[in-house]
Amino acid sequence: MRILVVGAGAVGGYFGGRLQEKGVDVTFLVREGRKKQLDQTGLVIDSVHGSVTLTPKLILSGEEADAFDLILLSTKAYHLQGAIDSFQQYVNEKTAILPLLNGISHIEQLAAEFGQERIIGGLCFIETTLDEEGRIIQTSPRHDIVFGELTGEKTERILKIEEAFSGTRSGYRLSDNINQDLWNKYLFITMMSGITTLMRAPIGPIREMPSGRATIEKLSQEIISVMNKIGAPLPEDIAALQLNQIDSLGYAMKSSMQRDMEKQLSVEADHLHGYLLTIARKEQIPVPVLEAVYANLKVYELQLQQGQ
Repeated sequence: MRILVVGAGAVGGYFGGRLQEKGVDVTFLVREGRKKQLDQTGLVIDSVHGSVTLTPKLILSGEEADAFDLILLSTKAYHLQGAIDSFQQYVNEKTAILPLLNGISHIEQLAAEFGQERIIGGLCFIETTLDEEGRIIQTSPRHDIVFGELTGEKTERILKIEEAFSGTRSGYRLSDNINQDLWNKYLFITMMSGITTLMRAPIGPIREMPSGRATIEKLSQEIISVMNKIGAPLPEDIAALQLNQIDSLGYAMKSSMQRDMEKQLSVEADHLHGYLLTIARKEQIPVPVLEAVYANLKVYELQLQQGQ
């Protein structure tokens, strides 16, 4: 299986690197600056699960290459269209596309561009970042990728993807119900990022205050009501499951969106919270906490633009 990893950042670089470490045929589609860096240093993974330095195969967008069997895509939502433009020439009728973005709307965008039949559902659970030297620093116990056909079928291609990840130094799971997995994570990410960015605090201080916990529960109820309205495949006890997960987090845990705000980086407000808010307004579902979360993020985006 020939795999093209779009980018060699914290997530794509990690999982692509683990595949290459095993011996899978992996190529990284990178920008000029990242290529120069990787040519000098190699692809460095510094991980609690084992470190490695690799010599990756690299291409720039527009360079000649045959179509790939699998495209592994882990960009931020606001860079999705640019990423699509960069790898479109490497897709043919047999290529599968596995996105690892948070949320749901990117599935629709990719399906509109390439056809629903080419898209595989995917998500990951990992805490990783690039340091100043471009090394991938991975510190979390979980370093898992989850994937599955949107139809739930065990197709030949999904079994080949499972085979590719089998034996790598990363966690993986072939899901029987990737749609439910995607919506469950979407709900959690939207809750966690929404409440921590709104309060400008880690989850611990928020949940230990009665008013903070009440706000978490209200936001959860609002998001679930929107998702239920459009028939999202959520389990009946999803509210309790999500709150239990919130309670299981470390006191100082921050969302990745909150960390991005602290670094004065862009956020995925429209892709995550805005998508649900549009549905709520259309269906006339009252969501005052979600409205506040979204307003907070949009004000931040405006201030970010004005400061640039």
